[in-house]
Amino acid sequence: MLAATMRAASAATTSAATATAATAATASARWAHTLVLLRHGQSQWNLENRFTGWVDVALTDDGRKEAATAGAAMAAAGLEFDAAYTSVLKRAISTLNIALEVMGSEWLPVSRSWRLNERHYGALSGLNKAETADKFGEDQVLVWRRSYDVPPPLLDTDSPYWPGHDRRYAGLDSDILPRGECLKDTVERIMPLWEGEMGPAIAAGQRLVVAAHGNSIRALVKHLDNIDDNDILGINIPTGVPLVYTLDDSLRPIRQENSAGLLSGVYLGDPDEVAAAAEAVRNQSAATAH
Repeated sequence: MLAATMRAASAATTSAATATAATAATASARWAHTLVLLRHGQSQWNLENRFTGWVDVALTDDGRKEAATAGAAMAAAGLEFDAAYTSVLKRAISTLNIALEVMGSEWLPVSRSWRLNERHYGALSGLNKAETADKFGEDQVLVWRRSYDVPPPLLDTDSPYWPGHDRRYAGLDSDILPRGECLKDTVERIMPLWEGEMGPAIAAGQRLVVAAHGNSIRALVKHLDNIDDNDILGINIPTGVPLVYTLDDSLRPIRQENSAGLLSGVYLGDPDEVAAAAEAVRNQSAATAH
């Protein structure tokens, strides 16, 4: 099945996407201080429009195709990596594995960290986003989903979705396991990994690819691009589209001609398709029609 998915992904890599990649990568030297951020492909709960967070949900068939297409786009751009990072959630792990297989880079060293997990959606975990908007209003759900410093309703520790019941977090103190997070919390969770490992690796010349989640990537780009707390509300990360950052020696982003709005990074894909995918993410909390 994966082989068929890989072939379909290669066929689906359009000339427009290839042109975008070629513009972004004209020479190997261009990729010094390179960081590529890749949101996982569509998961089953993305498909069902449910709040996922730290719940470990698998990719759909379309999500696996998105991951393979991302790998094909990175290969077409001439991207090569020295190391990879991902979360401890299988939708991100699978996305990275598939993309690296397409690139012929399965051998890359991979670091998995809980710090790259999606933000924890607290008591919203498992709920349908549109139905939650019906109940609480679209504006409230938008605040819970996209605001910087407003957390969702907190989860009780007896909930099956509290990470204290999951042995992959057994080595962590229970007082740091989230019962719900806002984006500010996610930024604070990720920064020790960025400052202690990822940033120094990039500064030393390593080219990194990071397969993570919508909000952990929003946390990283907020830091990289110094995005205002209010402006981050409008940043939506599409699934399965590589976002390529070129950083200077101080690890600050270098804007490109085709940078993505407030982001200094460049998406490898057709701009109209990327914009439509980001808009679809934004609309996930729209109330259901009556």
